[in-house]
Amino acid sequence: MGELQRYFAGRAGSVSCGKIAPHCARGSGMPRSSKTKGTSQGVAPRYGIGEWYGKLLTGLSEEDRKHFASQPSGMPCPFKQVDLVKPGTPALCKKRGGICSLRLYERDHDGTARVASGSAGVLRSVCPFRLHENKTIVTWVSETLLGISDPLIATEIGFLEPLSDLVTAQPEKEDPAGDEAEDLEAKRDVGRLDLVLMDKTSTGTGHINWCVVEIQAVYFSGKGMQSYFDSLGNHTGNGTPFPDKPRRPDYRSSGPKRLMPQLQIKVPTLRRWGKKMAVVVDRGFIQTLGPMDKVPDVSNCDIAWFIVDYRETENGTSELVKSEVRFTTLERSVDGLTAGRPVSLSEFESRIKGKLERRQNEEARVARRLARKNEGLNI
Repeated sequence: MGELQRYFAGRAGSVSCGKIAPHCARGSGMPRSSKTKGTSQGVAPRYGIGEWYGKLLTGLSEEDRKHFASQPSGMPCPFKQVDLVKPGTPALCKKRGGICSLRLYERDHDGTARVASGSAGVLRSVCPFRLHENKTIVTWVSETLLGISDPLIATEIGFLEPLSDLVTAQPEKEDPAGDEAEDLEAKRDVGRLDLVLMDKTSTGTGHINWCVVEIQAVYFSGKGMQSYFDSLGNHTGNGTPFPDKPRRPDYRSSGPKRLMPQLQIKVPTLRRWGKKMAVVVDRGFIQTLGPMDKVPDVSNCDIAWFIVDYRETENGTSELVKSEVRFTTLERSVDGLTAGRPVSLSEFESRIKGKLERRQNEEARVARRLARKNEGLNI
């Protein structure tokens, strides 16, 4: 059991939710955040905004909260790098609501929120651009995998082409140009490499030195955020309001359902080409994965996991800091992302029988109720 799970298990008391561990939300890979024992006024810790338009929520003034709550989108993003987008494109936040990260809060006795203790309260990136801060990962990855510190950067490079022209068939102009040509190229691709780093000194040689970077933030599940924005904007006085509804980072959707297929599709070809894949995640993400056997040297790896932490500063922000690199293979990465092992055949069949028995019992109970109702009896 990881530290985060122990945190919730210690607060859950004897609360149970059937066959699922009492601290886990169904299908999320994360502890559930519903009412339980051991918290102020019987309310379990809840996930809320960690960073909002680049600022720590806990450090915002009442005026700042009202201002951010009234901004649907379009404010400057402090983490986007202008050389990672089209030249001349303003580095604006295009994420509705401007949430950079989530974190876990406990409810204080006055109804305000306080950051959960220990690693449970770490910032969890929900926007991939949060991981672009100061080009730290670009420099770190290129130094580790390419042996240079100032790479050329290319984005959204077509990697897979459709097997049939029918997939992208459409009328075409004789000589498309500019954005139109780029859009046409994109439609011909069915898979892309989002970020490629290249050694500029190798561009004139027969062997280009490059690597691929996959940046993975986490999705969140739960109710929409508008009611939370409203509560933040309407709150007066000191402190930060406790999140109004249960929400959670959805690591199951972000890891096994999104990141794992990306690796399984891209890495085999990269491996045949002799190229490496860098996967960048934060500490909160890596905590949810299962163990991955590591290889001792970069030359033996398919995938290098670059793990970052966040360190809070005195000016109401946090800064991204390098934590560790783990070299591993595609197969061991899949093991870690799966984060589980199959039950035995007998256990699985026992679960099937149990579910069928519960359904049959429920159907019989409903049938008895209907029979009594038809007989004019009060239930």
